[in-house]
Amino acid sequence: MKNGLDGLETEIPIELYELGYETMTHSPSLSSAARSVIDKGTEDESTITGYRRNILKSLVSHFLSLVLCGIPYLLAKWKPRWRLSATCSICPIALSDRLLIAPKESQDMYIVSVQSELVGPNFPSRFSISTKQENGTRDTTRLLQEDSNTFKFFFYKHLKYGWDAEDVCFTRLVGLDSGTSICNLLEQFSKGLSADISEGLVQLHGENSIEVEIPSYLSLLVEEVLHPFYIFQTCSITLWSLDEYYYYALCIFIISLISVVVSLYETRRQAESLHAMVAAGGEKTCILRRGSIVEETDTAKLVPGDLIVLPKTGCTMSCDVVLLTGTAIVNEAMLTGESVPVTKSAVPHLDAASDEPYNPEVHNRHTIFAGTHVIQTRFYGDQEVVAVVVRTGFLTSKGELIRSILFPRPMDFKFYRDSVRFILVLFCIAAIGMVYCTYVYIKRGADISMILLRTLDIITIVVPPALPAAMTVGTVYAQNRLKKKGIFCISPARINVCGKLKLICFDKTGTLTEDGLDFKSVLPALSSEFQGTVEDITKLEDDNVLLWSLASCHSLTIINNQLQGDPLDAKMFEGTGWDLEEPGEDAEKYDKMMPTVVKPRRTSVFSMDALPLELGIIRQFPFSSSLARMSVIVRELSSSNFIIFTKGAPEKLEDICDPSSIPHDYHSKLKELTLQGYRVIALAQRQLDENVNWIKIQKMKRDAVENNLQFLGFLIMQNTLKPQTQGVISELKAAELKIVMITGDNLLTGLSVSRDSGIIDPGDRVVILDVIHRDETLCLEFQDAEGFLNEDMVDTGNNGQTAVVLSRKTHLAVSGKTWSILIKHFPDLVPRILVQGTVFARMSPDQKAHLVEELQTQGYIVSMCGDGANDCGALKAAHVGVSLSEAEASVAAPFTSKIPNISCIPTLILEGRCALVTSFGVFKYMALYSMIQFISILILYTNKTNLGDGQFLYIDLVITTTVAVLMGRTQPWTKLVKQRPVGSLISGQTLASIFCQILASLAGQLTAMFYLQWLPWYTPVSLDDPDEEIIEDALTTTIFIVSSFQYLVLATVFSTGPPYRKPFYTNLLYLGALIILGSFTLYLLFIPGIPFIQIQEFFQLKNLHTDYKIWVVVIILVNIVVNILLENLVKTGNWAKKMMHYVIRKTTPKNKYKMVLQELEADPSWPLTGLTYTATNFS
Repeated sequence: MKNGLDGLETEIPIELYELGYETMTHSPSLSSAARSVIDKGTEDESTITGYRRNILKSLVSHFLSLVLCGIPYLLAKWKPRWRLSATCSICPIALSDRLLIAPKESQDMYIVSVQSELVGPNFPSRFSISTKQENGTRDTTRLLQEDSNTFKFFFYKHLKYGWDAEDVCFTRLVGLDSGTSICNLLEQFSKGLSADISEGLVQLHGENSIEVEIPSYLSLLVEEVLHPFYIFQTCSITLWSLDEYYYYALCIFIISLISVVVSLYETRRQAESLHAMVAAGGEKTCILRRGSIVEETDTAKLVPGDLIVLPKTGCTMSCDVVLLTGTAIVNEAMLTGESVPVTKSAVPHLDAASDEPYNPEVHNRHTIFAGTHVIQTRFYGDQEVVAVVVRTGFLTSKGELIRSILFPRPMDFKFYRDSVRFILVLFCIAAIGMVYCTYVYIKRGADISMILLRTLDIITIVVPPALPAAMTVGTVYAQNRLKKKGIFCISPARINVCGKLKLICFDKTGTLTEDGLDFKSVLPALSSEFQGTVEDITKLEDDNVLLWSLASCHSLTIINNQLQGDPLDAKMFEGTGWDLEEPGEDAEKYDKMMPTVVKPRRTSVFSMDALPLELGIIRQFPFSSSLARMSVIVRELSSSNFIIFTKGAPEKLEDICDPSSIPHDYHSKLKELTLQGYRVIALAQRQLDENVNWIKIQKMKRDAVENNLQFLGFLIMQNTLKPQTQGVISELKAAELKIVMITGDNLLTGLSVSRDSGIIDPGDRVVILDVIHRDETLCLEFQDAEGFLNEDMVDTGNNGQTAVVLSRKTHLAVSGKTWSILIKHFPDLVPRILVQGTVFARMSPDQKAHLVEELQTQGYIVSMCGDGANDCGALKAAHVGVSLSEAEASVAAPFTSKIPNISCIPTLILEGRCALVTSFGVFKYMALYSMIQFISILILYTNKTNLGDGQFLYIDLVITTTVAVLMGRTQPWTKLVKQRPVGSLISGQTLASIFCQILASLAGQLTAMFYLQWLPWYTPVSLDDPDEEIIEDALTTTIFIVSSFQYLVLATVFSTGPPYRKPFYTNLLYLGALIILGSFTLYLLFIPGIPFIQIQEFFQLKNLHTDYKIWVVVIILVNIVVNILLENLVKTGNWAKKMMHYVIRKTTPKNKYKMVLQELEADPSWPLTGLTYTATNFS
């Protein structure tokens, strides 16, 4: 199959490229479709619609925009769909010159231009479109037709999508990580790409670079000022200026200008910081192999399939590569935050029949990712360390990290959805007020200009323009506090989500327990019988095969004279007392067949009859999470035979060992050790035939090595808990947060650590789910973890079966194998398992992510905390992923904690609850602020008066802005409580609070008004001119003073204290602002003209009667008491919640997990059928 590439020397790699693309459809009939889907089934799934420019529509749209002063241009910027509808016509995607992209997970829309460029004969035919061009000549009777090929593509979120000519659709361009097998990597790409093929692929993929543009200040300014918030501010300032509120308009203009400048500076600074992060590291040139030709090339010209040579002294990778030969020691701190050097080995040779597709996550032990630093490379004989490029540019892991920062995943959180709805409700209220205002001024006989001014002014009052900014105050303060505590966040919107967490998932090793393991002992096996435990293995004879396996079966290396590698391997090797030797700087031993040598420290006199004991590590098969084992092939210096040593999970090693070498009490010993919390690793070996030489060893497949092994014994490691673990777990459980352990370790070890850490209390029951096969029937069996049943926990039925009674104090433990079968064959049982499951062990990285997603489907707000190594998928899938890492930004999770233990989790929850409550408080305050002013204005409009310029200035800027900014500074409460804060603005409690406070504020102002009008000395305003307004009036002064105190009081009422935040008075700046503003407002009431008459004139206040002033204070005090009582009544009572449930007819919980809990409470003897469920009769 040549794909139109006849005459090229390298054809198969192009075929492999074309076979590797995931397409969104396979129907050629869709060539005329105007709408399709890209990235289907992924988190980036989006719908695309094709458009083509319509000249007539464009001319009409531009003409209308000019006539309407550019307003349509603004609407087109805010609404991309409107823009395209006004200037373009929908057309088949194949003919489109622009696309409307609508992501599935967000409400945003994007417009991208479809680009087209000519391509040469070496371009992959799958993405090449053949066209006919007519070129006119001087002889008009002749037309010359020429074939030309073009490539259509577009960029979306820094990824390139090309037109697939075979499937007639746009598809994302990918590297060799999709649809390429390990066999093809080894066989088809081992010689590199020819220069011609590489040139075509550079045009297809683009340059291998990650560019983060630093926007100019001018472009940032235009983008900022065209935001709806600033457009609304501009219209408001214009309106206030026309209404002669010059001071107020000027102050708002200055504040808006300062806000724009600060926003521009911060945006530019973040862009520069990200640009510097991208530019840091990365080599500019590399050594490229094209068959027998070796040349130096620019790394920007690398494409997937290129073969590069890694230098001996290391480098910083600019692309993702797979090692084909040799090994490399790398530091992946840039991506994972883990600064421990990691050994990367060559991808293993597999049989074509048993080949598997290449996957960067599955084969991460053979993949060196972009952005990581290669410390050293190692090779055998005269081989160079070569690697094939698999991903470039933004497709790399480093590119993925940058994209996740630039385009954070949208959060579907109730609070944000409800806030938009609430703003729409405010607009509706504003509309009602506008109608009333129009009625009042028409009845008065006012001019049309006055009616328009007063009517439009209602909108600026009811919908405060600062509302969106004010709502982020709590999040900003929380993010700054978290940063000071060593917790970094690249998605601030998720901080509020932390406040609603209900379930916390923890990895075990490195998260709950220490990173390193302490060597405990070994349990040797000889002649299929376990021997006595050996705690000091240095006492074993040097020729002991078990000792050899401990000394050689690892991936350790020496860097700067320090032993580096996996902590478990390091502890195991250090326990042997042996030495490890590797080639020095002179690289002398690079030419030898045994680059790594291990030998005992004890020395003896050298003689030809007795050569010193040295083991050369000839080949390594690195640890695989899917196989749960690693192997090495070694040769003893004085012997010509090679020996295989393997270590790994006991359950996995048992399957590849000779059954005759397995002790009869293998499982009972394993259970005994794991129940004590020890990490148990099985060891095995096999002697290779004498005719196997070094060359054959390098060509051996892994499955040919790891079989028919002789069991050697158990390595027993002690994994101690981190000092903070028990306290944190106790704190989380006291807050009734569900805690789940997800580990790749043994099930019983996980249970032991769960008991030690307090996840499972001493008196709690543990039931293990196991899968068994009986008479060709798949059975799910519930077994007691300790092997015995208490009388009060069993139920014996008529058929003699025993059912374990699962109460809410019972914990379920599930293995990865059981989980896979549970999902496939027992889906109806999954919700109950999820609700009562506590320990999930032997889980692969994919299973961890799947488990987190399944927990989310039950309605849990889930957090996952891990080290970011093999749980990246779960960290990304969780609502709140926390990576314990040294990096400030990690590809693994939205939160990165430099605190190397789980104490960051309570901190996050406390800050999240504080931020969420603050956001609710500020939102309610801003809503009440607008409603209070709305009430004030309608009262004054009705009485032919209005607030003055200075009064508006004092209320909106001095009081409201100061209070809204400072009330969010209150620190979080110090202790987690059981009850979570409300997460919805539409909840009964929130709505009741807002409604009651609106009534109380209305009552306060009306009481003051009616009392004033009742007094004999008060004279109502009388106007000669219907357009005139009297500001210096007793009613205006009264309403101004009363409402000013209402703003201050409601801010304090909504500044919720314990149990989510500290009391408001601990916020000293806020307390000081309250005292100062309250005192100054009293001053304005009693002695506004003393000592400066200018103050009274500026505020346009009427000097009231002294007795009346006292009664105003009484009304204010009564109003304050009512505000406080109403808020406490709403908070402490359950009536608002019940009333809301009655209104919306809610009779059952919305969250599925709550419904499952109700089922379990109603059915405490579950499972009714006993210990076993079968796939055939379970429904």
